[in-house]
Amino acid sequence: MGKPTVFVTRRWPQSVEAKLKTHFNVVLNAEDKALAPSTLKMALAQSDALLPTVTDRICASVLDVVKPRTQIIANYGVGFNHVDIDAARRHGMIVTNTPDVLSQCTADLAMTLMLMVARRAGEGERELRSGTWDGWRPTHLMGQKISGKILGVVGFGRIGRETAHRAHFGFGMKICVYNRSKVDPSVLARFNATQVDDLDDLLTQSDVVSLHCPGGQSNRHLINAERLSKMKSSAYLINTARGEVVDEDALAQALWFETIAGAGLDVFDGEPTIRPALMNCENAVLLPHLGSATRETREAMGFRVIDNLVAFFDGCEPADRVA
Repeated sequence: MGKPTVFVTRRWPQSVEAKLKTHFNVVLNAEDKALAPSTLKMALAQSDALLPTVTDRICASVLDVVKPRTQIIANYGVGFNHVDIDAARRHGMIVTNTPDVLSQCTADLAMTLMLMVARRAGEGERELRSGTWDGWRPTHLMGQKISGKILGVVGFGRIGRETAHRAHFGFGMKICVYNRSKVDPSVLARFNATQVDDLDDLLTQSDVVSLHCPGGQSNRHLINAERLSKMKSSAYLINTARGEVVDEDALAQALWFETIAGAGLDVFDGEPTIRPALMNCENAVLLPHLGSATRETREAMGFRVIDNLVAFFDGCEPADRVA
């Protein structure tokens, strides 16, 4: 038997691509641009494995291939709501992801966004680069400190916990948690955290709200106009989860009318398209989905995909199977 053929939808770090080629026949997207649904369908028909990222919508219509050759969809990333799991199952495909390895870097970026928006760093850099800064003065770009403030963490999985660790031990923040299931008291005790049963309770008491919940239809617009109105006018919203979790039109309104103090976003609904209303908000820090963007993490994600593929084609259960 020859090597299985794997189709990689975007370019990966060079070291990962090199290792991938030692195990498989690899088809690369040389242009590194988002692929059309027709190309993805062709890949499913001609490859033993499809290796997508969050930018690839593997929906039911894409998976509707008469005789798919693909047996496994090995996702490069922890989130997999862009893959229609039920449709994949109907076609006899399994799905894997890459958990754990990106938790620390995504939490680092959540803290980066908190600090940038609270200290108005984005506004300051834009002013300096435009050449309009005319020197230090006591009232210039005054922000807020986050040390000792209340951080509300929505979703207390791996990334939420890493963020709580940094905020509590690094900045003395008090941690409040909203999670769809009960968190083990011993886990909460690590951060001296409290868990609330109602998201509104977290929103009303938090100085910073950081989103770490899954995306998908069940959480679409979890943070909407009504919930934004529950937040303090001095509070900040941070999103490193998925763009669809936030109603961005409602958020833009809240930012424009300063019913909240600011927002830091690394993910967007419909990215890479960004709503003009958000682009025009000076009190928003907007980053291009950089949560896992370190060399160490992006390589680790790729090696995790390879581990899942090798296990599968060796007849073993992949460690990160999600469907």
